[in-house]
Amino acid sequence: MAKVKLGDFEVTLNGELPEVGSSLPNFLLADGDLNNVDLEQFKGKRLVLNIFPSMNTPVCSASVVQFNNLASNFDNIVVLCISRDLAFGLKQFCINHNLNDIVFLSDMRNEDFANNFGILHTNGKFQGLLARSVIVTDSNHEIIHTQLVEQTGQEPDYDKVVELLT
Repeated sequence: MAKVKLGDFEVTLNGELPEVGSSLPNFLLADGDLNNVDLEQFKGKRLVLNIFPSMNTPVCSASVVQFNNLASNFDNIVVLCISRDLAFGLKQFCINHNLNDIVFLSDMRNEDFANNFGILHTNGKFQGLLARSVIVTDSNHEIIHTQLVEQTGQEPDYDKVVELLT
């Protein structure tokens, strides 16, 4: 089981991120209109999964804005911003902040995404939320990079993502 920090508190996750070189597990998530979304809908696209605990925290919202800026600079890339926030709340956040280059998805349907990706907080204040992490895939959805952010209050390594996408 992977571990991350939330301040000084150690949080145990329910598994491990999928390994680089493996295929991205399929998922069932909800979009802002509560439609089901799965991996097949992004066939042939390189993906960046920006996974975070909740849109209602400064670091999470900052990462979403940064990934929106990155997404606007690349072709054939889809940035999926994924949390357990309610889907229509994510949609409203996009509207309020004029975020048009990312896709918000919610893991509100079930815990399959959290379980398949090994990123569910099992203890602490964020118990039941997703751990801050990034996964990058090629156009065949083979994983080429993962980052589990060790300190929840820190942003992911954007430079590494840009390096992989260029």
